[in-house]
Amino acid sequence: MSMYSASVPQVSQMLSGILGWLDKAEAHAKAKNFDANLLLSMRLVPDMYPLVRQFQSACDTAKFIGARLAGKEAPKHPDTEQTLDEVRARVRSTLEFLSTIQESDFVGAAERKISISYLPADKRMLGAAYLNENALPNFYFHFSMAYAILRHNGVDVGKRDFITKVTLVDA
Repeated sequence: MSMYSASVPQVSQMLSGILGWLDKAEAHAKAKNFDANLLLSMRLVPDMYPLVRQFQSACDTAKFIGARLAGKEAPKHPDTEQTLDEVRARVRSTLEFLSTIQESDFVGAAERKISISYLPADKRMLGAAYLNENALPNFYFHFSMAYAILRHNGVDVGKRDFITKVTLVDA
């Protein structure tokens, strides 16, 4: 499996699932008669990021996976989302960007030196290490935390909402 197939299509699929989560969050809020946007401030414990930041972080990690490994510039997002509709727009914008990245853009990605703002100025990560040791774990962390916050707050999401695609072959 290539680094491209292990990353861009995978995070794109998972981000697409968030759109369904947001629909379920709105339905839950409507059924319980509260403003669905209140969910964006929820967290599991006081010292963790709220739901909106989990969504932003998942989107950022996904776009940086594509951009850094393809040697492209990632789109900028100002982190100003305050509504579920704005989160939807952020997810869609990230998906649109990822759709511009092709497998051919990943030629040399495993050896590409990746610069990350929190690393010392004279240090880089090689693309393969960046993807496997940093980017994918970080994406799934924020993706999972968003799922957990919604679930904790009564939104009817389950495993089928988390694992959205299963490709089958004949036995």
